[in-house]
Amino acid sequence: AGGDTTEDFEAVHSSKAWKLLEDYKIGVVGDATQETVAVSKIEAGPPIALDPKKKVSVKLVEKEVLSHDTRRFRFALPTDKHVLGLPVGNHFFVIANIGGAPCMRAYTPTSTDDLVGYFDLVVKVYFKNVHPKFPDGGKMSQHFEGMKIGETVDIKGPIGHFTYLGKGNFKVKSDLREAKEIGFICGGTGLTPAYQVVKQALKDKDDTTKFALLYANQTPDDILLREELDGWAKEFPSRFRVHYTVDRLKEGQEKDWKHSTGFICEEMIRNNLPGVGADTFIGMCGPPPMINFACIPNLQKIGFTEMDYISF
Repeated sequence: AGGDTTEDFEAVHSSKAWKLLEDYKIGVVGDATQETVAVSKIEAGPPIALDPKKKVSVKLVEKEVLSHDTRRFRFALPTDKHVLGLPVGNHFFVIANIGGAPCMRAYTPTSTDDLVGYFDLVVKVYFKNVHPKFPDGGKMSQHFEGMKIGETVDIKGPIGHFTYLGKGNFKVKSDLREAKEIGFICGGTGLTPAYQVVKQALKDKDDTTKFALLYANQTPDDILLREELDGWAKEFPSRFRVHYTVDRLKEGQEKDWKHSTGFICEEMIRNNLPGVGADTFIGMCGPPPMINFACIPNLQKIGFTEMDYISF
């Protein structure tokens, strides 16, 4: 059955979109009565919190400062027996009322369903008056920063078209695929879906899939979860490798920097990700300009086709 999505529309669209909507309106759905059939369900496993058709309230219970602008937020699920229920590599919406208006953004937690009763979000806070192009900063990230323990937000989902199923098997939209090597190109906070996939795979000793990550940020200080990423590379050298590139280095960082500087380029991809082949696949997550102007053109130069990569 359908549901009212007015509030969801308001949360992600501007007033301009509302005006455009008038041109496409074809009518109003009226009330109707219909016979419903009860379907019995066999419950298996713990209860799942996420629901694609309705919002679920979750409470902030912990807040950890990871850096000057990065935080780890832990939210409690409806009960201590619930799991989030997010397929590995997917996202969900976080919905909050900010300044009297609904705001909705997509996030991927760093935790998996092994964490019962809670989930963790690692969020980079975009403060106002820091970046000249974005003087207002990030609405949702600043809302997270201002939250007090015990306050709530709503979540809804899952959403996404890349799902890691384990042991090199994954789903792209509705197509089942398989790869022996998976590369990821991520930018900034776009790391989290790839992080979740690799984390889940490395926990499974029977999963022999190899992963490579090319991760772009403005500076070394902006790299999210670097301790965990470098730790995986040391602990699982045959299964995971990571290479960073940054826009700029601070004075004194040059001599110790063993990675790249500059935008994602063909050479970086060739040197740090698996090559073209029937058993390889590339996933991308980051700002649209990075995906459209740096990643895809250079992947195509190397010989990857649209069947070999996806932006998620």
